[in-house]
Amino acid sequence: MGFGFTHSYTEGMSSILPIGWWRPDGEPPAADADTARRILGDLQSPAFVVRTEPGFAVVQGGVCELGAAQGPSGGYPVKAFLPSLPPERLGDGHFLRVHGVKYPYMTGAMANGIASVELVEAMGNAGMLGSFGAAGLSIERVSAAIDRLQSSLKNKPFAINLIHSPNEPAHEAALAELLLAKGVRCVEASAYLDLTPAIVRYRLAGLSRGKIGNRVIAKVSRSEVATRFLSPAPERIVQQLLSAKLITAEQAELGARVPMCDDLTAEADSGGHTDNRPAITLLPSLLALRDRLQAQFKFDEPVRVGLGGGIGTPASVAGAFALGAAYVVTGSINQACVESGSSDVVRKMLAEAGQADVIMAPAADMFEMGVKLQVLKRGTMFAMRGQKLFELYRGYSSWEAIPAAERVQIEKNLLKASFEDIWNETRDFFARRDPTMLAKAEAEPKQKMALVFRWYLGLSSRWANAGEPTRQLDYQIWCGPAMGAFNEWAKGSHLEAPANRRAVNVAYNLLFGACLHLRRESLRQQGVELPSEWWPLEPLA
Repeated sequence: MGFGFTHSYTEGMSSILPIGWWRPDGEPPAADADTARRILGDLQSPAFVVRTEPGFAVVQGGVCELGAAQGPSGGYPVKAFLPSLPPERLGDGHFLRVHGVKYPYMTGAMANGIASVELVEAMGNAGMLGSFGAAGLSIERVSAAIDRLQSSLKNKPFAINLIHSPNEPAHEAALAELLLAKGVRCVEASAYLDLTPAIVRYRLAGLSRGKIGNRVIAKVSRSEVATRFLSPAPERIVQQLLSAKLITAEQAELGARVPMCDDLTAEADSGGHTDNRPAITLLPSLLALRDRLQAQFKFDEPVRVGLGGGIGTPASVAGAFALGAAYVVTGSINQACVESGSSDVVRKMLAEAGQADVIMAPAADMFEMGVKLQVLKRGTMFAMRGQKLFELYRGYSSWEAIPAAERVQIEKNLLKASFEDIWNETRDFFARRDPTMLAKAEAEPKQKMALVFRWYLGLSSRWANAGEPTRQLDYQIWCGPAMGAFNEWAKGSHLEAPANRRAVNVAYNLLFGACLHLRRESLRQQGVELPSEWWPLEPLA
């Protein structure tokens, strides 16, 4: 049943009362698409929508008197006003000042160096924040990456990923010690299920009177984990660090006055570790949680809340800022850029992905816990094969307990070697990385089986990064639905081809497009709907 009225475009234009009057300082306004696109795309300057005899026109300059009941001779009624909205005005200005960036835009850490030194350098040089993908790398490789970034970027911003490693706490602690020794002042803390001594030590070791020396950007998808980062460090861990002389008494005291993070990224439906949470519910809930805990603890510097996961189009960036995000974080789309530490074959696979071409699969770093991450489904069998390994691990007490036919298939199709050969290789790896893992594996056959299965899960990402042709069906490619959305948006533009996808250009286009979306919505709220062809929505070269 209808409501019994109609509303035409022309009637809508004439029924809007003017908010003032505008008089040109030269030529009269031109009501054409080319002029409108030029003015609407000039984000640095304010603009007006005026009523002319043919219809709406978008204008700049001239003389405008807002609130005037009657216009001057030669004046035009103003139907809407658009203030300037450059990309650097999006989000939270405090985020920009604290991190020394121009834009509220961050590229998140993709493990195994997919978020490469080259990507982080490109971001830093463009006035954005890049986070190096240190997870899965040796201490030596991370150390070399830090040295290069500190040398090439000098005082420009960058972050290093510190990932929760419940199966390798010694490695997590060693990485935290490296960050402190190298003077790294910003980390992106990811995949944390609970706070650990490593992340608490990093945070508190940078405290002094009136100064937070070590910044933490915590990436979370659950309110219980967010609560821990939005609160002071746990007293139990603080006392443990104090007893071990890893922090000073002053730092322990100051730790009770600051939250565990400066910035909290609400991680929605992202690639890699994710709970597949919808951004439209996750971000508002974490903003409300931040406000409640800020009211409780009264920190001098409230935590800023940003959004990552699903950020792949100008509309999604605009939506994030409209919801109150202080900054946005991109991930999957950067892996498809030429600066990523991935391979050309993977970049091509990502450029062909749709929004539904993703699936959950077992995570190598938290395999025994049953934790999953989101990967590309199209063109690879990794998810299915990884799930098979987890089911075998869950169902059998040892490799030898698995039926012989199953073992033959695993060795032939996944390991491509005997179980014992892979165990010898795995044992050599952990002897260098974390010898404590070997004692447990030698004593528990189930754990030995888990480490061999993790060999496959861990190397599958490296095979993808290297573009190993014999292992394409085993590629583990972290990817969220944002990748497919980006491909749909970029289709027909210069960004459609993988070779043209440069991270800074992608970022500029997303921010520029977001400003246009927000401008368009502002006009709509003022009762003005301009023709779609008047908006310059094509990606910029």
